[in-house]
Amino acid sequence: MKFKILLICAAISYSVYAQENDSIRVIKNIKQVNVNDLRATEKTPMSFTNLKKEQIEEQNLGQDVPFLLSTTPSVVATSDAGAGIGYTNLRVRGSDATRINVTIDGVPLNDSESQGVWWVNMPDFASSIEDIQIQRGVGTSTNGAGAFGASINLKTMKLNPKAHATSSNTFGSYNTFKNNLSFGTGLLGDKFTLDGRVSKITSDGYIDRATSDLKSYFLSGAYYGKDDVIKVNIISGEERTYQAWNGVPLNFLSVDSLRTYNSYNYKNEVDNYNQDHYMMHYNKQIDFSTSFKLGIHYTKGKGYYEQYKVGEDFTDYNLNNLIIGADTITSTNLIRRKWLDNDFYGTIFSIQENSEKLDLTIGGGWNKYEGRHFGEIMWAQFSSNSELGHIYYDNDAEKTDFNIYTKALYELNNQITTFIDIQKRFIRYSFLGLDEDKTAMDDKVKFNFFNPKFGLFYEVDKNQSAFGSFAIANREPNRTDFVESSASSRPKHETLYDTELGYNYTSSKLSFSANAYYMIYDNQLVLTGKINDVGAYTRENVDYSERKGVELVFGYQINDNLKWNTNATFSKNKILTFTEYIDNWDTGDQEVVTYENTDIAFSPKVIGSSIFDYKLLSNSNIQLISKYVGDQYIDNTSSKNRMLEKYVVHNLRLMYNFQNTIFKTAKLTFQVNNILNESYANNAWIYRFISEGYDPRPDDPYVNSNSSGGYDMAGYFPQAKRNFLLGLTLGF
Repeated sequence: MKFKILLICAAISYSVYAQENDSIRVIKNIKQVNVNDLRATEKTPMSFTNLKKEQIEEQNLGQDVPFLLSTTPSVVATSDAGAGIGYTNLRVRGSDATRINVTIDGVPLNDSESQGVWWVNMPDFASSIEDIQIQRGVGTSTNGAGAFGASINLKTMKLNPKAHATSSNTFGSYNTFKNNLSFGTGLLGDKFTLDGRVSKITSDGYIDRATSDLKSYFLSGAYYGKDDVIKVNIISGEERTYQAWNGVPLNFLSVDSLRTYNSYNYKNEVDNYNQDHYMMHYNKQIDFSTSFKLGIHYTKGKGYYEQYKVGEDFTDYNLNNLIIGADTITSTNLIRRKWLDNDFYGTIFSIQENSEKLDLTIGGGWNKYEGRHFGEIMWAQFSSNSELGHIYYDNDAEKTDFNIYTKALYELNNQITTFIDIQKRFIRYSFLGLDEDKTAMDDKVKFNFFNPKFGLFYEVDKNQSAFGSFAIANREPNRTDFVESSASSRPKHETLYDTELGYNYTSSKLSFSANAYYMIYDNQLVLTGKINDVGAYTRENVDYSERKGVELVFGYQINDNLKWNTNATFSKNKILTFTEYIDNWDTGDQEVVTYENTDIAFSPKVIGSSIFDYKLLSNSNIQLISKYVGDQYIDNTSSKNRMLEKYVVHNLRLMYNFQNTIFKTAKLTFQVNNILNESYANNAWIYRFISEGYDPRPDDPYVNSNSSGGYDMAGYFPQAKRNFLLGLTLGF
């Protein structure tokens, strides 16, 4: 807390008011916290999609950000609870959330250790977003975790010069409710604004007991000077969700009464987490072509997930076996909490020079993470030598991440623009790990990465353009890879070589773009099932793997009332040589199987979406929204026995605006999801083993025998059948 106060005071001291200069006024670009230094522009040779505020608002009925992005190219959204509220996630080009860089106004959002983003910690954040840019592939240099599949850049609300108040409310299936209130003072004295939002979202979820109780608020205050802006954002999220992490057994998916099965029954099997973000941004327009940006940030996260565990060994909890008479008790039923208490803080900065031919940016960021991981026993059937609040593990970690980059767009002539982007990234990570004897020890690792990017943009004419780019990205392993391995078994860092070629055409009625990509991975980390020298299942490097495909985006104004937007991705995602390790429960060893040219898990060959938008009246629209996802394997063996089957889902959305003299904004939105009542699952997990003596029992529904003579233990995540959301927005 002291450090946070010092940072804020330092920024306020730094941002002194600019001297009077009649030739420089507050221009439009400085009226907001501008994050264009991290974004691709129309002449950047990268594949990207922009979502404007209006596109976000029309579908924002309480579902999390991954579902708001689900119709953009190459995206697959998933939901543990099955209805898009609670624990949700997304993949882009088959890359999961740990490989997707996410920033808010340039501030890193990815967890420093796991490298993932937990959208459940930021409920209803979409209601405070001005726009979103999704860069596919390596993209441009950004702050935080390395982008290995995509970058998502979220920009918070820009200046609203008029006072306003809006309330958005949603009611829907599975007792889903969303209520929020947004407000703003407008520009006070031509210098100050204050905007805010409070939200609450609750849902029972499609899966049994997969409830969500989510609360959040957003506050933003800003000062607008003659040529500078100071903006402070506070984003707070609180979530309490009942766990549905085990998924549903395979045999239950085809039975309506069983496909919502949740194996958890303990009443407090919950995830409970609070996360608060504090951000201050200072923008300075030095002269007409030069600007400077400085941001400081602090994030506090703390929470736990609670579990009821049966038959846990005392030794796993640093407890003694119990000896009662002639009997020795070695295990107990217990309730545990696994805690995470972390602090993340740092600074981001950039200076931009925009001239007639050159756009030059020099920027970077320094960030530090301090995390404490610990486990607590809340209750035990046999307490052994434990005391109240017994801590059975306690692991502190620190990680610093510093990067500096230079990027430039230079117009060689009226048609050709060159692009260069050079980044250096330095990582220092200290943690409590293990040696080969499974003894805990303090450990440290260091990484120095060089990430260059080059490209050309060619403007054929006013309607057509083409681009080509090549980029190299490096990425460190995550927390689990480090703490569950020794120095001798620790995996290497990953490297990605990304080549992109694109073509764009636009006219008054038609837009079309095609992007071909070829992503080659050196030492990509994947799960193989192998147990390392400290007895842990961790990821291993595979020498060579690749993703190559074509993304097509098409939009057509069919007539004055009807327009159609669609996109499709066709890809091949392969590992050249993959070695699988399967536990043999009878011998205690592992069986080894090698595969050649196998498919990468969770990487469909075809992904597509379509939106037909028809204007019924001047104030009402109806949209037919379709999403297609092809077959995807749940491990890297390309076995159809371990595959999520292709699916196509249609949603129907009706929007009606009834503006009047009382309300400036009055909108009714009715959305029916999965209108054809499709039964499908879009995520799963798998564990394989061999045992001649194993007898699957009815009370172990997650285990099924497979064609190779072994067993698959797997959980699937079915999505909701036909359901609805009804939203009402009223604003002054």
